[in-house]
Amino acid sequence: MLQIIYLIAFTILAFLAIGNLVRSLIGFSTEASQPRGMTNPNYQGYSYRAGAVPHPELLDDLGNVTNEPLLIMKSISVEDARARLDALYHNDSPSPTED
Repeated sequence: MLQIIYLIAFTILAFLAIGNLVRSLIGFSTEASQPRGMTNPNYQGYSYRAGAVPHPELLDDLGNVTNEPLLIMKSISVEDARARLDALYHNDSPSPTED
């Protein structure tokens, strides 16, 4: 008798888990099919749900969401990178050693 109750309980849990998975997949597919920026006239490069608060690092001094890239990387040569690192760490070292 106890085995039948366990079997019924885990079957119900399995159906709930599969239903939740299907609902999540449907939600993701509808989000992916909607064009970004077309639904929100105040679109600023980031999509936020209604009532969601953006991370503080994405806000400027006035509290507005920034539109500029937060990380800019440029390509430099290996020799230039070594020279910059040597200038940073070799000259400012508290106990410089002779090479």
